[in-house]
Amino acid sequence: MSFLMENWQNLELAAIRVGFGEGLVDIAKKNNLVVALSADLMESVGFGEFYEEIGKPRAIEVGVAEQNLVTVASGLAAMGNIPFAASYAAFSPGRNWEQIRTTICLNNQPVKLVGSHAGLNVGPDGATHQMLEDIALMRSLPNMVVLAPGDANEAKLIAAAIAGDRRPNYVRLPREKTPLFLNQSTFEIGKSYTLRRGKDVALFGTGVMTHQLLLAAEKLANEYDIQAEVIHFPTIKPLDEDAVLDAAQKCQAVITAEEGQIAGGFGSSVAEVLSENMPVKMKRIGVNDAFGESGKMSELWQKHGLDDQSLAAKITDFIQRVPQYQPGF
Repeated sequence: MSFLMENWQNLELAAIRVGFGEGLVDIAKKNNLVVALSADLMESVGFGEFYEEIGKPRAIEVGVAEQNLVTVASGLAAMGNIPFAASYAAFSPGRNWEQIRTTICLNNQPVKLVGSHAGLNVGPDGATHQMLEDIALMRSLPNMVVLAPGDANEAKLIAAAIAGDRRPNYVRLPREKTPLFLNQSTFEIGKSYTLRRGKDVALFGTGVMTHQLLLAAEKLANEYDIQAEVIHFPTIKPLDEDAVLDAAQKCQAVITAEEGQIAGGFGSSVAEVLSENMPVKMKRIGVNDAFGESGKMSELWQKHGLDDQSLAAKITDFIQRVPQYQPGF
């Protein structure tokens, strides 16, 4: 089965947060234990349809109080509910990480945390609202599952998948509309998806960066005769380690891309697996020890080297410049 749409380059756009919200409504209609909480951002985080179709008392606004948001959600989970708690990622987990750690993760409560408006794509809202550190924060927490859907279709499936998962979950959602390109009928937590076969380099993407890697792979093939394997990792934790090692052994070169800090992020999780099991030459691409700033998404991606052209240039340079890893050196 191909996990990639045949017309994936046609660039039909949809907001991932809206797709997730649609999936939440679908599962809520089937399960009365599903509740949605927001820190005064129900519409903005994609929960507007839930508020309209499901409504009170299962749609809960706690006000601008993110620490209260997650502690209330933990209490609801302890009483048998399935709470989805959402805010902007800059504030949840940015502002309430200690409450998430102690109230949710330490007690292993199955709260579904939704961090919307994550990454540079927040655009004109600037550095204060462009959450780039959330992957590092959340994957360090024991018991926490961390996910970043690639498009709105996958986000809809993820909403259903995590509703049935008995662990704490964090889902990272962007603000802007992004391309629809994934062709999935089901979603499995912890599984990666190979979207393009290749032998020269393995490109690992998560969230919206996977589509940019696909575009870059086409450029590499057409302009440099470099055949890249592209693998989508919607689950950052637990990481699909078998897929990482298989691709590394096959291609002997791995490059990761993420729309966030590379320090402690998705690329770091891949590096941890490779360094302990199969050292190969590797490069992490993302935001490098910097804050965001106000601007259009396309401008910010270009500045930080995350657009498809910049990615293709970085990948080509890396393959040509960095020698293959030699065991023993």
